[in-house]
Amino acid sequence: MRYPCFVPRFVPFLLPALAAGFALAAAVPASAQAPERLARIRERQALRVCIWPDYYGISFRNPKTGVLGGLDVDLANAFARDLGVKAEFVDSSFPTLVKDLDADRCDVAMFAVGKLPARVAALDFTQDVLVSDIYGVATKSSRVVREWNDIDRPGVRVAVQAGTFMEPVMRERLRQATLVVVSPPRTREEELESGRVDVFMTDYPYSRRLIDNADWARLVSPPAPFHRLPYGHAVKKGQRAWLERVDAFITAAKADGRLRAAAKRHGLEPILASP
Repeated sequence: MRYPCFVPRFVPFLLPALAAGFALAAAVPASAQAPERLARIRERQALRVCIWPDYYGISFRNPKTGVLGGLDVDLANAFARDLGVKAEFVDSSFPTLVKDLDADRCDVAMFAVGKLPARVAALDFTQDVLVSDIYGVATKSSRVVREWNDIDRPGVRVAVQAGTFMEPVMRERLRQATLVVVSPPRTREEELESGRVDVFMTDYPYSRRLIDNADWARLVSPPAPFHRLPYGHAVKKGQRAWLERVDAFITAAKADGRLRAAAKRHGLEPILASP
């Protein structure tokens, strides 16, 4: 014997509401359901800052002393003090930056991260901190590259470091020269000194490392703006409240002079972004 299935009258109206509620819950990002990042930073008493420890003037670890220094190291320490915690530095790199932030290895990346389209799509950025063009570095004895117009010529080998913003820019802009992408453990300096390349491309901060420390190096500057790129600090995508807090620190550091003072200490005042 079959019994009729009894369905209360309110059920057909309740089901769409329940479905909408489940859909809304699923749509809420996990980061929004977790404790606020700022609360976790204060709980652990540490601001975890991703850096590239080989970025001269920005976030550079002295190979002799092991001491970190540079503009963004100064800013990270200042930001941590504002938050009432200490700065904890996490080694990262440009190729691993997105993965490191997504994996929550650090709270913020502070090593003059260029705002490339691919990075902007994957991360959220603060306002501009620096703006740099691209420069060439050649040896003083080079007969191949003496000035900027010598770079893009047949037979010239132009090096870029893998993962830097110079790689896609030079790949697009070079018409006659040969692009050489240098990956660790090899370095651009070694390739240039050995004669395997004729010039390498870098930004203003890194060029200072060579000019300040290598008596064989010569800076090759563009006669007009070539590819100016703004740099900022980056956080994991979708953390608006945390991004606003980092950005508020930059605004304050610009207004009270801390940013300019740090830039002056590290020879970067010429490329400070406009307030």
